[in-house]
Amino acid sequence: MNYRTLGRTGLRVSEVGFGTWGIGKTVWLGADDQVSIRALQLARDLGVNFFDTALIYGDGHSEQLLAQAFGKSADVIIASKVPIKGRLQPGKAYTEQYPREHVLRCLDRTLANLGREQIDLYQFHNWSEKWAHDAEWRRTVEEIRRSGKAKFVGISTNHHQPNSVLPALETGLVDTVQVIYNIFDQSPEDKLLPHCHEHQIGVIARVPFDEGGLTGSVTPATTFPHGDFRNWYFAGYRKQQVWARVQRLATDAGIAMEELPSLALRFCLSHPAVSTVIPGMRTPDHVQKNVAIAEQGPLNSGLLGRFSQHRWQRDFYRTSIWQKLRIFASAPLPEKVKTISKKLKRN
Repeated sequence: MNYRTLGRTGLRVSEVGFGTWGIGKTVWLGADDQVSIRALQLARDLGVNFFDTALIYGDGHSEQLLAQAFGKSADVIIASKVPIKGRLQPGKAYTEQYPREHVLRCLDRTLANLGREQIDLYQFHNWSEKWAHDAEWRRTVEEIRRSGKAKFVGISTNHHQPNSVLPALETGLVDTVQVIYNIFDQSPEDKLLPHCHEHQIGVIARVPFDEGGLTGSVTPATTFPHGDFRNWYFAGYRKQQVWARVQRLATDAGIAMEELPSLALRFCLSHPAVSTVIPGMRTPDHVQKNVAIAEQGPLNSGLLGRFSQHRWQRDFYRTSIWQKLRIFASAPLPEKVKTISKKLKRN
């Protein structure tokens, strides 16, 4: 495993990190806790030392799995995220979405889940560019630093909105940025990655496989379990669109379809601003394959040039209300009851 410095933090992180959304048992289905723990421990044994989680992943479940896998071991670097209060509404003020008490209370919950007194990196899970000028946000970040409960502070950008974090970076208060970056979504290369590289801000690249699309495994005939998040991510004609684009990508690059996952991961690591890439991994097999890919190193300029032609501007995370209703209607009764009860609990 190769390691890179996470911006100005000085932390040396593995080029491939471990994204834990898939083991949190929320919208990704099929994870088994004991298998997840084995995958986490194997990752560490193979040199992975960066693990990214969030309080919202199973209401702390993935954080608790990290505690079971590693205890208070100092040889792993853990990053988590504070969830927004309620539902993200970019038009709302910062203090409505991230009240100071909410942020600090969530940090304490995360530390309790992890069984630790300090976390290496604490990230804001959603962001609006206008919040960078809010004095309450700045005071809260400074309070987190003074408390010693988090070594560093970062921001996880909204889906396909890499530039929204730029005003916050200019304050000097943000140590790292987590952003969607893959062969389809190359938009971070325009402004965000050059800025981070120049100012030594660590970059955590997420969704390198486009939620499975860039592995070549999502075809028009692919089905997912009821209630799985990919049912709406690949809703409508999206599976057909992804499959057609993936086939063109493989043909233009002169590669076999089975080579695509390797090249997709290496694409992210080919940009000098990227500190680590965090594919979601749920099994030991996922871990072994991704670690082996990282050992192959960055792509050559020829392949990168071919991939640049396959930039695709779209946002599969934004699903219309009608698509959501169709997916909900097709779900089995227990899943509908669970969804309704969660909404009533929030309200």
